[in-house]
Amino acid sequence: MASSGFSPAAPPVFNGEGLHIWVVKVRTYLQAFDLWEVVNTDVEPAPLRANPTVAQIRQHADERTKRHKAMSCIQNCVSNVIFTRIMACETPKKAWDKLKEEFQGIERTRQQQLLNLRRDFENLKMKEEETVKQYSDRIMTVVNSIRLLGE
Repeated sequence: MASSGFSPAAPPVFNGEGLHIWVVKVRTYLQAFDLWEVVNTDVEPAPLRANPTVAQIRQHADERTKRHKAMSCIQNCVSNVIFTRIMACETPKKAWDKLKEEFQGIERTRQQQLLNLRRDFENLKMKEEETVKQYSDRIMTVVNSIRLLGE
């Protein structure tokens, strides 16, 4: 009988290069453990009502520990050098935002990168010596770079 459990591979480790690819991988990793919403919204669980049931107490405890689990995932998904930059962050959202701010750059830089990639896309022409597959690969490289920047 096949096991219904899910055991993803080890999380990808960010070493300072390829942030856009790492972000996609770690987002999916966190989603697999139902932790992405904690990182994305940074919302504290609502306090328990008076006279909670055992099930409500368990659910509240699970929701509270999600922040710690998400923070643990983020901390374990970066190299030691990068970890020192986020170790003072108190929430997974703050750590995530710090990484994006520091390694993705400011919005203006991202917009300039997008403009450059769009220009590259518009100027793509098939070379005489290349195959359709090679040309298609060059197109997809630019398109995927644009997608990784959030467009």
